[in-house]
Amino acid sequence: MLKNTLRGTGVALVTPFKNQEIDFPALGKLIDFVIENGVNYVVTLGTTGETPTLNVSEKKDIIAFTYQHVNNRVPVIVGIGGNDTKAVCSDLEKFDLSQAAAVLSASPYYNKPTQEGLFLHYKALAAASSLPLLLYNVPGRTGRNMSASTTVKLANEVANIAGIKEASDDMNQCMELLRDCPRDFLIVSGDDALTLPQIACGFDGVISVAANCFPAQFSKMVQHALKNELAEARKLHYGLLEGYNLLFKENNPAGVKGFLHALGILENELRLPLTPATEQLLVSIRKFLS
Repeated sequence: MLKNTLRGTGVALVTPFKNQEIDFPALGKLIDFVIENGVNYVVTLGTTGETPTLNVSEKKDIIAFTYQHVNNRVPVIVGIGGNDTKAVCSDLEKFDLSQAAAVLSASPYYNKPTQEGLFLHYKALAAASSLPLLLYNVPGRTGRNMSASTTVKLANEVANIAGIKEASDDMNQCMELLRDCPRDFLIVSGDDALTLPQIACGFDGVISVAANCFPAQFSKMVQHALKNELAEARKLHYGLLEGYNLLFKENNPAGVKGFLHALGILENELRLPLTPATEQLLVSIRKFLS
């Protein structure tokens, strides 16, 4: 059951670049870094991996490399989403999912479907997927919130939908999910700064950006919270709070790549239209790390 397999800290891996090409040695270093420091699973081709700028061949290469380098040490989740339902269904058949535990699919962006459109989109994806599907609600990026009632309907009516990464920033909506979804439905945070209070309410963990660069401290915080050791979790949470702010001060993943560059793991490179962390942000990042 995914609620057990994916309990804890997942990390939405960045895609390292060098001279604008995928830097696979750096990706290997990053995978080792997060696994050796306590994350419970990794997500490849999440939107933090700059997937809108990756072509199909690059995505297939990243999936293959991730499977090989993770080497069954932790579960792997593959991100496959988009705002064209037919195209996403095609991608679910096109990409190698043979070693993945589940698929994470961000809700459609820009075209702002109704709640019925969101329901039918995910129902079609679940029918096309050979693996359990995790919903991803991130209205700050997509322009449309998926209501708690739509998620609950999907959880109850579509067997292949196994959980959600919830990043609405709406704690009331989060509590409605916890109250109304089936007990075996995985509910994880999509907001690093809200992870502690959301786990305190009943979330099963997080798919994190921060766990790329603070894997040990962040994973410990999550484990303390899941064990209801809230005093210990709070100490770690407040110690990381300024780090969370720096991660998202300019854009994502500029902040996290700035941290990983300062840690010597990868180059400070993104693909346009995103730009790397400014020198001003890098100064603040180095100060925080020190």
